[in-house]
Amino acid sequence: MRILLIAQWFDPEPTFKGLPFAKALRNAGHEIEVITGFPNYPGGKLYPGYRIKWLQKDEIDGICVNRVPLYPSHDSSAIRRVLNYLSFAISACLFGTFGVRKAHVIYAYHPPMPVGLAAVVVGLFRRTPVVVDINDLWPDTLEASGMIRNRLVLGIVGRLCAWMYARASRIVVVTPGFRRRLIERGVPAAKIEIIYNWSNEQALHLQGPPKLGDLGMDGRFNVVFAGNMGKAQALDVVIRAAKSIYLANPRIQFVFVGGGTEVDNLERLAEEIQVSNVRFLPRMPMDEVGAVLASADVLLVHLKDDPLFEITIPSKTQAYMGVGKPILMAVRGDAARLINDAGAGRCALPENEESLAEAVIAMAGLPSGVLTEMGKRGIEYYDRNLSLAVGTNKFLALFTAVAGRSYGKHAQT
Repeated sequence: MRILLIAQWFDPEPTFKGLPFAKALRNAGHEIEVITGFPNYPGGKLYPGYRIKWLQKDEIDGICVNRVPLYPSHDSSAIRRVLNYLSFAISACLFGTFGVRKAHVIYAYHPPMPVGLAAVVVGLFRRTPVVVDINDLWPDTLEASGMIRNRLVLGIVGRLCAWMYARASRIVVVTPGFRRRLIERGVPAAKIEIIYNWSNEQALHLQGPPKLGDLGMDGRFNVVFAGNMGKAQALDVVIRAAKSIYLANPRIQFVFVGGGTEVDNLERLAEEIQVSNVRFLPRMPMDEVGAVLASADVLLVHLKDDPLFEITIPSKTQAYMGVGKPILMAVRGDAARLINDAGAGRCALPENEESLAEAVIAMAGLPSGVLTEMGKRGIEYYDRNLSLAVGTNKFLALFTAVAGRSYGKHAQT
């Protein structure tokens, strides 16, 4: 098959369905071409060595990567984020329609939603089936994150999503809850497939022992949160819980790794309420993040207590499971069920200081062997159900099905 991947974020940007996925498809014998933007995520600043131009063709590990122009931004401004999303969608539409060979199937990684719209438009012009992989449910995510609250705008986005769903050949979702929600909105059940996300397995594989002293984690019971720190993560609750946890067990330390729009506010809060068991580490490459995760005693997932997040499994969950550490899941619904099914940790209520403190203190009191066993069960569950190999096989079966007669004739010749 010739498979066209359209994704706003691609290597060297951090993304779970970037280069490793493309290489896995290629290694299965298929021809892969990528349309993406100039790298600027997650900081919103163009990466060193790149400049915006109409087209830049790269070859990364044998994969043809076409970079098309966009407006680089990823800050808290809704207007600038919209410009970022729409500029890439327009560029991807134009280049996908006129600049690439006709594919047997188009795959679009969504978020953001305009990527899916662009792929569907290209598919209509090129008469090519489109698979849209929905990792963020719009307009729900826009409202829950506080990015957009205007009801008129949210309604328009909802209608655009409905148009996209109707014209996509298949829709991939990452949780059972997403599937239920789309069925409620009139999307035929037979059109929706559940394929769980995987982690960046190669980058997270740690070579050699981490240096705990360099990380400020030596001699502590470390609860690590790694990833984006925005409004949706509601980490101010964790900062406040840390103060009461310190009184019960001063050995427990919270370590926050990464960046985001709320980092400065969280650091100010920790200083204002004089929390001494909280440490912030800057954003770092995935291989270095792997060292921090491997140094943790417990890995934390936390989101706002919002109905949307009950049908969400944060992508860091798979990375946490893949490194074999016990997980404290402070998210309701599908994410909590995943951890319970795997036996890979413990759950707490989101945005609830008392529940969080109780769970952390209890996990810190467990024998090390119990925590180790939780981590092992997480790895085993990941390997059976969530790995890149498992996901790639499911996607290839789906691509073959939607490519249909045109690919069948090509394969026979």
